[in-house]
Amino acid sequence: MVTRMSQRAENIHISSIERIVSPEELKRELPLTNDALETVVAARNTIVDILAKRDSRPVGFIGPCSIHDVNAALDYAERFKRLRERVADKLFLVMRVYFEKPRTTLGWRGFIMDPRLDGSWDIETGLREARRLLIKINEMGVPAGSELLDATVPQYIADLISWAAIGARTTESQTHRDMASGLSMPVGFKNSTDGSIDTAVNALKACSSPHSFLGIDQDGRTAVVRTTGNGNAHIILRGGKHGPNYYEEFVESAEDKLRESGFEPAIVIDCSHANSGKKHVRQERVFRAFLEQRVSGRSSLIGFMLESNIYEGCQPIPDDLSKLRYGVSVTDECIGWDKTEELVMSAYELL
Repeated sequence: MVTRMSQRAENIHISSIERIVSPEELKRELPLTNDALETVVAARNTIVDILAKRDSRPVGFIGPCSIHDVNAALDYAERFKRLRERVADKLFLVMRVYFEKPRTTLGWRGFIMDPRLDGSWDIETGLREARRLLIKINEMGVPAGSELLDATVPQYIADLISWAAIGARTTESQTHRDMASGLSMPVGFKNSTDGSIDTAVNALKACSSPHSFLGIDQDGRTAVVRTTGNGNAHIILRGGKHGPNYYEEFVESAEDKLRESGFEPAIVIDCSHANSGKKHVRQERVFRAFLEQRVSGRSSLIGFMLESNIYEGCQPIPDDLSKLRYGVSVTDECIGWDKTEELVMSAYELL
């Protein structure tokens, strides 16, 4: 509905502005422990070695589409820890711990923005509980990977993340390219929702260069952030509106584009999203196609992503939250834990 403008010149559509805890205050409350730090640093270095082909193991980014239940996330992390230890000599596994969800229109925007799943938008609690959960997961020895969507959030949790993704909707965003250039962990850029690989390759160019932009410091004050550039980045093929792009010819095209731009090809295959039509049962075929190409000698394929939860499928968020099914995604469909274990072990036997 179109309405006439107020006589005021600013904040016409702002209902409130609330101050919250600063990054420094939250880190004092929930400090990075030595065990968690050891997990983060070791995992980041391993992923860098995989990107540089110094480590021949593929990296697997596996876990829930999104975190909505802390207890279920810890349950999943315990299972994940045991599995990653079983396959560590052939595969390097990183748990997906995704707290933010981009939306084409409307919908639940993730645990940080709405941790109670009820539209109350208790963002400070979301930041606090996200950091608390990341500490616990890393203390288990399980490294965490996450999509970074809001440019302010990394100041609160980035010290606990071993790998970051920039999503299909934001790979073209200058804000996210600037942010990625200053991140301390390796970063994966997805191809855009229309399937364009060029967008992700251009993002690599931007990410690897220094930038200056407006952000916040650890005290929460507005600051000019100057970066050195982040050379530890790669692309993620996730399909697009015209269909999947995990087939060999798409991978070859991506390799060519990367080489033409001066990058040694390093590509992760997303087994979900448009590559599977967002159907969890189709993730297996994408995963097996990745494995087939990898075993045949395509070393540019350095990893894969699987959306996995304790139980398969997904569920809508009910008005009565007591009716939520435990361990089932509230966003995209996921494969269940039994299938996850089966696929990872089959890869272990094949590699």
